[in-house]
Amino acid sequence: MRLLVAGREGQVARALAARFAGHALTALEPPALDLTDRASIEAAMAAASPDAVVNAAAYTAVDRAEDDAALAEAVNRDGAANLAAAAAARGLPFIHFSTDYVFDGRKGAPYVETDAPSPLGVYGRSKEEGERAVLAANPRSAILRTAWVCSPVGGNFVKTMLRLAAERDELRVVADQHGAPTFAADLAEAVFAMAPRLLAAPAGDEAFGLFHLSGAPHTTWHGFATEILAQAAMRGHRRPAVTPIATSDYPTRATRPADGRLDCTKIGRVHGIAPADWRASLARCLDELIGPPSAGLKEGAP
Repeated sequence: MRLLVAGREGQVARALAARFAGHALTALEPPALDLTDRASIEAAMAAASPDAVVNAAAYTAVDRAEDDAALAEAVNRDGAANLAAAAAARGLPFIHFSTDYVFDGRKGAPYVETDAPSPLGVYGRSKEEGERAVLAANPRSAILRTAWVCSPVGGNFVKTMLRLAAERDELRVVADQHGAPTFAADLAEAVFAMAPRLLAAPAGDEAFGLFHLSGAPHTTWHGFATEILAQAAMRGHRRPAVTPIATSDYPTRATRPADGRLDCTKIGRVHGIAPADWRASLARCLDELIGPPSAGLKEGAP
């Protein structure tokens, strides 16, 4: 399988490179592949000669996007559409990643793919517009909406919690935002599982379209932080107190959805993919970052 991936150093792109080891995967980022430059896309396509294209590149600075809407839209909407159109011109399937931020978090129940998007900020709006642009540009597109992405590489919540735990005796973490952590390796595994069918399926097949895929079970940022520190303590790290706070106690430039839980039933029915237990994925992540649990240490270790 020959795969062209937009993005090289990001969490999902690096997980894809690991999962597709043994296949001809080409992962590129600017200037080698600039989503805002169609000539750059054409050159990358010609050089890679892929069987499928994955867009793992995005503008993800949620707060900064509020003051940089033009760039967020250029990458997340126009750039995604440019890449999808280039794949369509070659008859190639296209896989694109989106986010729970396309929703406002006010439903009060997990979102399904047919729920109407209602983003609260520039980032979510640019991603929602990108979804529509991708589907219009390439009918053989599969879009994976996901949430709270983490991995052993890059900047993410797991690594932030570990760093702060080494510095502080108390961590104050938001407890009224609901969702589910998703590990990049599990997203890469899903792409690997979906790829054969996407390569063979014609436009209009149910293999394409919108899908939700996040980890399980649902939790809060406070619940996630508590589990991170518990598992890190089993590996010899100190375990400060984790105090729940309200979103209003931690103001940010952009408004986050209070309840971005995603219903992942459809991807299970269509592609046979079940949400991964993020607690097990966290353990594998910490094994890589810290090492395996230490002999004699239990979850409550200080």
